[in-house]
Amino acid sequence: MADLSPDAAASCEQQPGGYDLIVQQLVPGYASLARLAVALLAASPQAGRNGASVLVAGCGTGAELLEAQAQRPDWQLWAIDPSAAMLAEAQRRLAQASSGPAIHWQRTTVEALDADGSFDGALSVLVLQSLADDGSKLAFLTALARSLKPGGQLVLVDLMAPERSPLQQQVEAAWLGFQKASGITAAEAAVSGLTQGVHPIGRNRLAALVEAAGFSDPAPIFQALSVCGFLLQKLP
Repeated sequence: MADLSPDAAASCEQQPGGYDLIVQQLVPGYASLARLAVALLAASPQAGRNGASVLVAGCGTGAELLEAQAQRPDWQLWAIDPSAAMLAEAQRRLAQASSGPAIHWQRTTVEALDADGSFDGALSVLVLQSLADDGSKLAFLTALARSLKPGGQLVLVDLMAPERSPLQQQVEAAWLGFQKASGITAAEAAVSGLTQGVHPIGRNRLAALVEAAGFSDPAPIFQALSVCGFLLQKLP
């Protein structure tokens, strides 16, 4: 879930339950993204072990948590988010649907989390885009790497800067057309944090940042228009 811009966060504080529906209307394939992210991490050498500890950084309204408990009820889950409203909505959803072990909840950011080398794996969906590339993105990625055990893996999904292509204008027009066909307004799209107040970067810049943070080269695992997913591994 996105670590939202101030305006988008304020809107979601009022109606956090509508966030997932808006992003599903905005991003093709988003409804299956949590399932894919969890399946990828569950197939990793460390998080694949029984009782693995997994961090969901920016848990939002709980989509990844719900999927994690469905696929891997043995996992020990830590859910963090800076938004009290998002955490409350996630807790409500998990209380209704959860039959797995208790989730450790904390209102914080990964940068402030005191959990060095604690986790076998981590998920971060639509968070990095909200941070400026002024050291904040690197600090976020470094904190994620620090929280993982050596060899631990991260599934990172983010809005990326468009590649230079003569067809890019058509792709951007198609995204607007997709939003319109999905029945979403520009104001509703802004609530997602994907269309306003974001700081997307290109793949080359991402590769440089994750290397500096202590991760392997990003392996692409998902793309829907400009929303891309990557699998990373913390280096020894």
